Amino acid sequence: MAIDLNIALVEPRIAGNAGNIVRTCAVTGCGLHMVRPLGFEMDDKKLKRAGLDYWEYADIRYYDSVQELMDQYPDYEFYFATTKGEQLYSDVSYPDKCFILFGREDAGLPEELLREHRDHDIRIPMRQGIRSLNLSNSVAIILYEALRQHGFPDENFVPERRIFD
Repeated sequence: MAIDLNIALVEPRIAGNAGNIVRTCAVTGCGLHMVRPLGFEMDDKKLKRAGLDYWEYADIRYYDSVQELMDQYPDYEFYFATTKGEQLYSDVSYPDKCFILFGREDAGLPEELLREHRDHDIRIPMRQGIRSLNLSNSVAIILYEALRQHGFPDENFVPERRIFD
C-alpha cells in the first residue's frame, strides 16, 4: 500500500536546508511543496549541491500561499510543526493523506496560521533555552515517524540489499 505523505516548506530561507529536504523527500517518495516567497532562487548553487543528484526523483510543487496549498488538497489532514506546539510529533497518528508544514528557519510558521490550527500543531521535544533544531533535521525526524507508523510500505521503500565481502 502506497501512502501519500507530503512536506510543505512555508517561505524557506536557506538554500542548503531546502536542498537537503529535496533529498529526503526523494529517498522517501514523499511530495515536497514550497510556499513562496523563497529566500533563494531554484538555480542556487548551494541548493543544487545539497540536493546532489536526487532532483529527478523529487516531486516538487510551488504555491503562492498556504491557503492555495490547503485549497488544492481539501481531503488531506494538515499538521503544523512548531516549537510552540502542544502535541509531541510522536503522539500524533498521521493519516495516509497528510501534509506536514514547516516554517521559515528564522521565524517559523505564521502565528495566525498556528492559532487557526492549534489542534494540529506538533513539536519535537528539545532542551529549554535553546532555539531549535535545523529545519532539514526536523523534517527528517517527523517524516520518518509518520512513515514508521505506516510500516515503511514497500511501495515507498524497496530495501536495497548490500552484500559485504
